[in-house]
Amino acid sequence: MTTGTYERTTLFIGGDWVAPESTEVIEVISPHTEEVIGRAPHAGVADVDRAVAAARAAFTTGPWAEMSAGERADVMAALSAQLQARSTEIAELITAENGAPATFSLMGGVFASTMVLDFYTGLAREYSFSDERVGIMGPVTVRREPLGVVAAIVPWNVPLFTAMLKIAPAMAAGCTVVLKPAPETPLDAYLLAECAQEAGVPDGVLNIVATGREVGEHLVTHPDVDKVAFTGSTAAGRHIASLCGQLLRPVTLELGGKSAAVILDDADVESTIAGLMPASLMNNGQACVAQTRVLVPAARRDEFTDALVAAVGAMRVGDPTDPEMEVGPLTSARQRERVEGYIAAGREQGAVVATGGGRPDGIDRGWYVEPTVFTGVDNSMRIAQEEIFGPVLSVIAYDDVDDAVAIANDSAYGLSGSVWSADRDRATAVANRMQTGTVSVNGFMIEFCAPFGGYKDSGLGRELGPEGLAAYLQAKTVMYPGAV
Repeated sequence: MTTGTYERTTLFIGGDWVAPESTEVIEVISPHTEEVIGRAPHAGVADVDRAVAAARAAFTTGPWAEMSAGERADVMAALSAQLQARSTEIAELITAENGAPATFSLMGGVFASTMVLDFYTGLAREYSFSDERVGIMGPVTVRREPLGVVAAIVPWNVPLFTAMLKIAPAMAAGCTVVLKPAPETPLDAYLLAECAQEAGVPDGVLNIVATGREVGEHLVTHPDVDKVAFTGSTAAGRHIASLCGQLLRPVTLELGGKSAAVILDDADVESTIAGLMPASLMNNGQACVAQTRVLVPAARRDEFTDALVAAVGAMRVGDPTDPEMEVGPLTSARQRERVEGYIAAGREQGAVVATGGGRPDGIDRGWYVEPTVFTGVDNSMRIAQEEIFGPVLSVIAYDDVDDAVAIANDSAYGLSGSVWSADRDRATAVANRMQTGTVSVNGFMIEFCAPFGGYKDSGLGRELGPEGLAAYLQAKTVMYPGAV
């Protein structure tokens, strides 16, 4: 890949490619080569204003405003078909931007996005946007109407997927969207825009403006924005929540995680570790749902720890475009510094690096960190309490099931989790006691038909499922007192 392969000079606003009013440029740097691989405009305040105005016009006066739910679903189906047709191209670009392994970019980045879009396409066709009720004084109609213009702000780790978690339910509801990609990964959103054009998405329904934090705050507080949907860090989510609270603006926040994988004493070692690997180290460990605290029974600590250390130590690390590689680079130099800082903190607090802990041998460039397993971890340590967002796992021993549940719940976060056992009912009983938004038994999965989101510092509201659609609707009651 050569410098300047991906050069973009315009923004996607109102269904057209328009010159930015801002003169700033985002340089996209390959996490693998540390070379510039593309450039895109850094949207300014005036550009955001144009995007919001285009979204408002599409919501109030354009053809989108007149479409039925079934007609919107037809447009969404066409968009999914376009994304699927360009899936390999999109996945390759995502890997180039953020260093995700090629297989993950294709399956978790693109196909998962079209599956979300397909789910909401089907839901839009069957969802009851109004119902009739019998009131004390007469009949009542309850309508569920679109909120309006949505500001969708997404991170760099799974850019298309996190965007589609917002775009798909917003379109199903009849809303319009201003998407703000992260400045680290602005390029794949241009392919999304091209697909939207080819699919016949009406002008202004989807607008895309990549920019940084300050201009992003202008989008969040824009007077013509009706809802904010954000995926990112808990610190940024708190700030966005405070802004939306002052404005009484609906907001959905999908934030950080420090998920626990609880391995019960009857679990099979081989199958448990095989299933835990992708759940814990997907996307180079840069996943909010990663199962990074591995809780093992003290009586079988060595058995499970040895198997985990061997599996992690054998992972293939290198060029993320190589389908044989399991771990690629972290997305930025800053992210690598963050992860290495946590590894140092783990050592300082007395945890033991059982494998990894440094930079891989033989790789002279790129922001790589070895997949790392800490043993001797106490749940009070920073590496067990704070989200690292890299390929670092902590093994924590527990005495009995009550102790395991207490450790799992001793976290500011509550996004994901898993339980591993030969007894499904026993595992389910443990899962039901965990303070977290999603729990998997003997595996890891996000089901698009079911709500996804977190307890505690992991966020507000839910994405996916009918609950995710409801987040883009508001209820209106029409009453007919005295009517027969």
